[in-house]
Amino acid sequence: MKKLLLALSIAAASSLSAQFFSTGTVNLGSSGMTVKMVTSSSNVTLTLTGTSTGYLGLGFGGTGTSGGMASGVDGFIYNSNSTTNTNLDYTFGGIGVTPSADASQDWTITSNTVSGGVRTIVATRSLAGGTGDTAFTNSNSSINIFYAVGPSLTLQNNQHSNRGYAVLTRSSALGTSDITVENKGIVLYPNPARETVSFKNADKIKSLDIYETTGKKVKSVELNSKDLDVSDLTSGTYYLELRLKDGTTAYEKLIKE
Repeated sequence: MKKLLLALSIAAASSLSAQFFSTGTVNLGSSGMTVKMVTSSSNVTLTLTGTSTGYLGLGFGGTGTSGGMASGVDGFIYNSNSTTNTNLDYTFGGIGVTPSADASQDWTITSNTVSGGVRTIVATRSLAGGTGDTAFTNSNSSINIFYAVGPSLTLQNNQHSNRGYAVLTRSSALGTSDITVENKGIVLYPNPARETVSFKNADKIKSLDIYETTGKKVKSVELNSKDLDVSDLTSGTYYLELRLKDGTTAYEKLIKE
């Protein structure tokens, strides 16, 4: 019976994990910013890094000056010194016009940290968002963005050099990454786990992120040994995004008892 329940749990975990799509971490030109977007069947999680002394902005729309910062385009902007930020949802008014905060704020910050002058923000919202928001799909389709980092935390129009356009390409959180893990000999054990899990060939892993099945990031870990403490996780299914030292990314399922 236990073997049957375990097999069913693993099958359910495989089904859930197949629902995730990730862009991986993307460097945004000379702005000093990076962005990562992960979608699940219900949510999108955004991880944005950049200078702690300037505002950090993203817009979701076409690439190039004709399709980017057009009036009415949806955006995400962080421009606060506080650990939380009331306004994150913005609408662009066109090039040279300061964006305006939406009446409905749908992004929620789950983590906001600063280290060495670099701010790391993790925020989440539903795929559909609210009125005027970009509706994301949970698929391996691409996402066109434009970005800007401000000279200060005071929000202003984006007529300065630290801005640009990019296309974020998503891929399944599992699938081909399973092959990557297998080829590199990385094994997670025991799985299911209660207190601690260990990695075979842990020296190939630089760091990892732990996500719930909703797509919400639980925490980030710099892996300094082969062991990972998971005692603080509630029982359920998670997936681990592994950033490897050779620059590639892979994923592993984890069932916490």
